[in-house]
Amino acid sequence: MATLGSRISNRRRSRVSFGRDLQLERENRGVSLEQLAEGTKVPSRFLYALEADDFGCLPGGVFNKGIVSSYCRHLGIAEESWLARFAASAQTTSDEHDWAVFAENVKRNRVQMGTGMRRRWWGVLLLLVMLGALAWVAWRYVIQPGVRPSGVLPVGAFRLQKNAGQAAV
Repeated sequence: MATLGSRISNRRRSRVSFGRDLQLERENRGVSLEQLAEGTKVPSRFLYALEADDFGCLPGGVFNKGIVSSYCRHLGIAEESWLARFAASAQTTSDEHDWAVFAENVKRNRVQMGTGMRRRWWGVLLLLVMLGALAWVAWRYVIQPGVRPSGVLPVGAFRLQKNAGQAAV
C-alpha cells in the first residue's frame, strides 16, 4: 500500500519534466552544474539541454544515454530507472531507430555528392595527363640531350685522340 508521501511524490513527478527532476536531484545534493560537467567530462551545454528537456540539442543516440548514465553515477542515483524515464520522455526507446536515421542521412549525403565526385575524378585524370606531359618534356629536352649513341664521340674527344696518337709516334 502506497503512503501519502509517495502518492504526493508520484503526482509531483507526473507534473514535473524529466530534466526538471534531474535538476532537482542535483540541487538536493548540492552539486552545481559546473561541478557536474567537470566530474562527468560532459560539456555543460549538453547538461543544460538535458535539464531543459531540449533533447534536440543533445548529440543523439547512445551518446544521450551515456550522458544520462554519467549524470546519475556522479550524483549516486539509480541509473536504470532514470534511463527508462529518459527513453520515455525523449521518445527514443531503441537504438535501431537512431541507426536508421543515421543511415538515411549518410545515404542522402552520398546521393548529393555523386555528381561532384564524378567531376573530381575528371580533374584527377586531367592532372595525371598533365603530369605525364611534363615528365615527357623534361625527359626530351633536359635528360635526352646529354645522352648520345655509343658510337658518336663529341668533337673535343676526337681532337684529344688525334693528339694522343701523334705523341705516341
